[in-house]
Amino acid sequence: MPTNSDVEQHARAQLRLARFMSAYLPFSLANRLLAQARQRVRLPSTVRREPVDADGVRSEWLIPARHVPGRVLLYLHGGGFVLGLSPQHLHMVTVLAQLLEARALLVDYRLAPQHPFPAALEDCVTAYRWLLRHGIHPTEIAIAGDSAGGNLTIASLMKLRDEGTELPAAAACLSPVGDLAAGKTRQHRTDDPVLHPRAMARFDRSYVNGHDPRHPLISPVYGDWHGLPPLLFHAGGDEILRDDAERMAAAAQAAGVAVELTIFPQMWHVWQLTLELPQAQASLQAIASFLLRHLAPAAQPTG
Repeated sequence: MPTNSDVEQHARAQLRLARFMSAYLPFSLANRLLAQARQRVRLPSTVRREPVDADGVRSEWLIPARHVPGRVLLYLHGGGFVLGLSPQHLHMVTVLAQLLEARALLVDYRLAPQHPFPAALEDCVTAYRWLLRHGIHPTEIAIAGDSAGGNLTIASLMKLRDEGTELPAAAACLSPVGDLAAGKTRQHRTDDPVLHPRAMARFDRSYVNGHDPRHPLISPVYGDWHGLPPLLFHAGGDEILRDDAERMAAAAQAAGVAVELTIFPQMWHVWQLTLELPQAQASLQAIASFLLRHLAPAAQPTG
């Protein structure tokens, strides 16, 4: 049976290829490959996958057979604002949905560079409002996202708050991007196992598209964190974006928001996608426990 060390070494070997491809592969080709791979995904027989139009925003339901009616996880995937849902995201969010006994709505938001800021943010906010319009109470909704999706999680909360919309019960951010103005200070960092400096520059430039990168809805570290719901941040000890998670957690705490921050030693960017890792399982369990503490008390689950 493979040991934890074997699993981690195998994962790190695969990361090298992914890191190179993110820096040099054309976005259009990468997204075609992702779309083909998504079609081949086979989820557990106890989880139903359904496409849905959320007021014009392409999305997918992941529905465990056993779930609490009305409880929803709104999940915002990562991919540098330029890459779509991956098979790994589908598998990881399936695990979270099962742990939460909740339906999960994955937002297939518009991608840069064809659709730069604020298109992705608008789609995420629209999907949340669609849930409310369909009778899901905010106290029964949690939002989570990884990398760019972690950025969109916080930006969505800030935008919804500013527009007077009732916020969800809690939110979780996995290796979130917090500061898109920090590109030049990161260019010398070549030690991240996943994020190539060239890839980060491509991603940021595509999304920002001439806007001020310090705009609070582009780089939430510069935003107003007052009034946000309880937040959880997980980041890896070996990733460049560890600093972003720490700064975001500090900004939220300074604004009086309930915050939990955990740095997982020797882990890389969004290691939770490698479900075989004990550290991935531990992170997902902790995320589910955190969100369940803040979601409305459950009715008897179905299934």
